[in-house]
Amino acid sequence: MIFETHVHFDDEAFDEDRDEIISSLKENNIDKIVNVGASMQSTRSSYELINKFKDFYMAAGVHPNEVLDLTEKDMDELREISKHEKVVAIGEIGLEYHYLEPDKEIQKKWFLRQLDLAVELNLPVIIHSRDAALETFEIMKAYHGKIKGAIIHCYSYSKELAREYINMGYLIGVGGVVTFKNAKKLVETVEEIPIENIVVETDAPYMSPEPLRGRRNSSLNLKYIIKKIAELKGLSEEEVENKTYENAMKFFDIKA
Repeated sequence: MIFETHVHFDDEAFDEDRDEIISSLKENNIDKIVNVGASMQSTRSSYELINKFKDFYMAAGVHPNEVLDLTEKDMDELREISKHEKVVAIGEIGLEYHYLEPDKEIQKKWFLRQLDLAVELNLPVIIHSRDAALETFEIMKAYHGKIKGAIIHCYSYSKELAREYINMGYLIGVGGVVTFKNAKKLVETVEEIPIENIVVETDAPYMSPEPLRGRRNSSLNLKYIIKKIAELKGLSEEEVENKTYENAMKFFDIKA
């Protein structure tokens, strides 16, 4: 069985066939799904999905590109949503310095605010970090011991930094990028780190793996990611499926 740890089924890209795709996941060996909030609206939409589908969970949170108009009232709403038993993390939260909108200080303010919310609610976090390696790491280091756990989503940094995260007990999210020909750093990271520290994710509808790059992604494409990880680590695909499933169940504290 496969555990999809990061998808955006609330996205408008799925408006025409959302229910059909979600209903087909079980027959394709995808047992559990975490739909990840990226804005207040997507968090609300994700909340509707967890109440509609079995084995469908969510993370509540606001992506760094969406924090400009955030308010404390929004934090109160996030807190209330996150009390639902199927809300298993705060995310995706973090720093996005590739597109500096809003500016660094505003991003950092709401990253820290959402980390504090996760500490308060004793929930793990799903971290978005792009072109912000050092600052993200320093913040996550400061929260080590306070935060229940973290997945560094769509990991794109060095194997050395991955090792530092692993030493703090954090997990590395591996998605479609691992199948790209130019994914040297991620390939090295996957080769280097233990399978016990890896979870699989699609980030659908974004980041389609080869050979589907450029098309809309979905959780049905996890098989390509699993195949590549198995190849890099000298494991069977079944071993990768089972171990990453086990890692995610433990991380999100979901009972079988």
